[in-house]
Amino acid sequence: MSETLSGTDLNFLRRSIELSRQVRAAGKHPFAALVVDGDGNIVAEAGNDSLPPGGDPTRHAELVAAALAARRLTPEQLAQATLYSSAEPCAMCAGAIYWCGIGRVVYALSEHKLLGLTGDHPENPTFSLPCREVFARGQRRIAVTGPCLEDEAAAPHAGFWQQP
Repeated sequence: MSETLSGTDLNFLRRSIELSRQVRAAGKHPFAALVVDGDGNIVAEAGNDSLPPGGDPTRHAELVAAALAARRLTPEQLAQATLYSSAEPCAMCAGAIYWCGIGRVVYALSEHKLLGLTGDHPENPTFSLPCREVFARGQRRIAVTGPCLEDEAAAPHAGFWQQP
């Protein structure tokens, strides 16, 4: 189910989708995220960097952006911040978002639709564990909005996951 977003939210979400296109053009998995503080300033942007050679499977875009934001903002600022992601954060990234103290997540492509695009591609194994379920197990609330703009977010994945 798609949700309605403000114009500002749509702009930041589209920025994450554009970044995912750039990441793909650089030969990486087409995922990107950014963190925006409560005043509307982008404080961190990241693309996925998990492909070998030289890649690190823990360097998902959401995790990297959340960690950068945590180094740049106070806990109070993080609680007012929003992480925008081109795709629903995986369980690992949801944990990082939680531990960093980010108060809100807005994502484009759902885990379900992403799985339909990737199939059983060996470079993108996934948990069937929506981020809302991960956050629900925590002791503080994280607001989640998504999926939104799924067709736009799916475009950078077109043809990427086909087996050679």
